Amino acid sequence: GCVALDQSGNLAAGTSTGGMTNKRWNRLGDTPVIGAGTYADNNVCAVSCTGHGEYFIRYAVAHDVWALMAYKGLSLQEATELVVNKKLVEKGGEGGLIAVDKNGNIALPFNSEGMYRGFATPEERKVDIYK
Repeated sequence: GCVALDQSGNLAAGTSTGGMTNKRWNRLGDTPVIGAGTYADNNVCAVSCTGHGEYFIRYAVAHDVWALMAYKGLSLQEATELVVNKKLVEKGGEGGLIAVDKNGNIALPFNSEGMYRGFATPEERKVDIYK
């Protein structure tokens, strides 16, 4: 997945499938479902998810992050941690997300053993798999 904030303040999210190893063939994951695996709004944030897609669909994970920020005023870090490490864990879902807010803050939480992730800013570039 990819999230971006351009110099004009536009936010974008793009999510490609790949996800879990040995997943069932012929299934529909969260990737193409706006609000589940992908969501972006220039006024709040952009989110791209990976993991157990059924949980991300059922709990509209990407949209939930946006809603917590838009309606409750949570920061990007607070919203992503709440959704990934509390709400998903309580329901049995495993995975994570990458997100950026309108101010350029970045969040990369996950509740699985690892998650391929990275980011680049003018000041820093980072790539990781494990915590």
